[in-house]
Amino acid sequence: MEIRPILSALLRSKTGAILVALQVAISLAILANALHIVNLRQAVAARSSGVADESTLLYTELRHLRDVDHNAQLAQQQAEAAALRAIAGVTSVAMVNQLPLTQSGYNTGVAADPRQEKISASTSHYFTPDSMVRTLGLKLIEGRDFRPDEVKEVDSDKDDDASSSPRALIVSRALAQKVWPNQSSYLGKTLYYGTGADAQGGPVVGVVETLQSQSAQVSEEGEFSAIMPMRMTNAGGVIYAIRVEAGQVERLMKEVEAALLRTSTDRMIVRVKKMSDTRADRYRADIALSWMLVTVSTLLLLITASGIVGISSLWVTQRRKQIGVRRALGARRVDILRYFLLENFMITSVGVASGVLLAIGLNQLLVSNLEMAKLPLDYLLTGAVVFWLLGALAVYGPAWRAASISPATATRST
Repeated sequence: MEIRPILSALLRSKTGAILVALQVAISLAILANALHIVNLRQAVAARSSGVADESTLLYTELRHLRDVDHNAQLAQQQAEAAALRAIAGVTSVAMVNQLPLTQSGYNTGVAADPRQEKISASTSHYFTPDSMVRTLGLKLIEGRDFRPDEVKEVDSDKDDDASSSPRALIVSRALAQKVWPNQSSYLGKTLYYGTGADAQGGPVVGVVETLQSQSAQVSEEGEFSAIMPMRMTNAGGVIYAIRVEAGQVERLMKEVEAALLRTSTDRMIVRVKKMSDTRADRYRADIALSWMLVTVSTLLLLITASGIVGISSLWVTQRRKQIGVRRALGARRVDILRYFLLENFMITSVGVASGVLLAIGLNQLLVSNLEMAKLPLDYLLTGAVVFWLLGALAVYGPAWRAASISPATATRST
């Protein structure tokens, strides 16, 4: 099949070909970037928070409505933790100030040396008087958990700097690598909260594989976390992380609330939540964006296919006599079919080439303004193949109808 006659025919009737090529180019640029974003969002939503088996972790947010002094609050907290541990089906309890993915909590700047001009990283600041490692199921890759004698008792009304002079620290691997790059071990290193003469530091006694921040940012800061052994009062509320047996979650949600209410005659507000629901809340927008982009991409493919079918059908109608003459001169059905398929392939190829350049430009815009990752070559190659196949499938029906036109019918005067 000669390409020159096809090209000559397209140049004589450029409008339809340009519209199809433009449609393919725009669709490819949007589709490649949309699917890239979908893949990134899905990967973010699937990240490990560091919490083992989130489906068996509950947590309760507790707020007392009557103010009591520091010692009374310490006694309340110990009574509440004991009541929770006494519930059948509860395997571990830890009082914490925040949890991963909850989108609310404390951040603070840390440094390897207080003489630094700038902090090394902004990290999620966890503290607990219990074993947060055991209750959350964090994976220790180096060192140990806290000892009871390392726990500090702090009254936040009297101590403005709750991170002062920690006796021990457990850090996430990502934070350790950020603060002390190119090190093989982090045990015994001193992590300072802030910089300058007032910066307070504590020794690292353990490193956990993963512990996301409360916001679980997409950036590297989402993996920066440090845990301090501390019990705090007058902090505005108390959070208890509760590990339960599998299959007991629904029953224990009610029993946890009832057990806490029985610990005091004072009025209090108790909210019990599932960690799995918290994950769903954190990534609801990401999942919704993914589905929206998948829907848009599907519609784009359908619209592009409809455009190719429409243009091809129009060309078949316009060329009925030409097709009849060719058939009368000996052209076979396969020749007519091949003509339209090749013609469509040439138009689609122009659209694909333009779409690749447009997709790269659009991705550069997203990278510079939204800090997205660069578009991998795989998406462009896959997109090109998809649109070549889409073009071939879309034009096949009109091309087959053209090949089925008999010479007598096509050349008959109307």
